[in-house]
Amino acid sequence: MFFQPLFKVQANWDIFHNAMNKVLGISFLCMFGTVCLAGEADVTEVAVEKTGDTLYDFNVTVLHQDSGWKHYANKWEILDSHGKVLATRTLYHPHVNEQPFTRTLADVVIPKNIKSVTVRAFDSVHEYGGREVSVVLPLK
Repeated sequence: MFFQPLFKVQANWDIFHNAMNKVLGISFLCMFGTVCLAGEADVTEVAVEKTGDTLYDFNVTVLHQDSGWKHYANKWEILDSHGKVLATRTLYHPHVNEQPFTRTLADVVIPKNIKSVTVRAFDSVHEYGGREVSVVLPLK
């Protein structure tokens, strides 16, 4: 009788040990696999305000599963219809716990002949390729 309870404890320990190995394995993939799983940076919203004859302020919201310094959204750009970069907003640090996030770029000079622009975001691994947003520039 003395040995039977010890055997039950050992069997329960084996079940616990196997379960913990699975949990730790999944946790490892989630923690260290995020560099691979975080996709491209997406622009989700753009607000534009005309502040001068050819000056505009841009508020751009970006969504990206930043995982730290090795993989994060590191800039967004404003392009004309031909793909020429008109302005760039550099993002100097990861936004791991702030998703999505909005940043401003003020006093962007856009020539009078341009009526709409496209905003795209970059990340440090994929560069660009995520969702872009095109907006018509306000007249006033």
